[in-house]
Amino acid sequence: MQKSNIFIISGPSGAGEDSIMEGLKKYFELERITNTTTRAMRSGESQSNPYYFISEKEFKDEIDKESFAEYAQQYNGNLYGVTKTELERVQKSGKIGIWKIEYKGVMSVKKMYPEIVSILVNTENLKVLEDRIRRRDNASEDYIKERMEYTKEWLKHKDIYDYEIINKEGRLDEAIKEVADIIKKAQNFS
Repeated sequence: MQKSNIFIISGPSGAGEDSIMEGLKKYFELERITNTTTRAMRSGESQSNPYYFISEKEFKDEIDKESFAEYAQQYNGNLYGVTKTELERVQKSGKIGIWKIEYKGVMSVKKMYPEIVSILVNTENLKVLEDRIRRRDNASEDYIKERMEYTKEWLKHKDIYDYEIINKEGRLDEAIKEVADIIKKAQNFS
């Protein structure tokens, strides 16, 4: 099977994927895959940071042209996806490509690109996830309930991933090292 320099980091809200991705910078030169979205640009954001921002019409035109490697409509109603051109850009970068994506996207990607290694970041249990969401988001009970229902659905699909690592409370460095070791093994680094 062909080897890929792109790795999927995936997990439900509160699992710690962003923290792990940040920590991987100690081990590798990273190139993050940039999603395209129809959501509005927020203060402090710019084109390609953190997304490529396009209109819904443009997005649908790109779907028709089969430009996307994967896309989905998210819970907020906006469309998100990664173009095949973006994957090619990262593949040619010579760096380790990191792709943050949710489970529905992983299902699609693994059909088209089985060589891309997918890593599920999880926690010891749902209580830890809920506590992290509460601390991080300072959110309403309705929001937390919605996120937890989505998480339960997500965790029904753990079998689609190549690896699962548990990001234990207070042990982030261990989780980062586990992910780095998976990447090194897949890339035949020592």
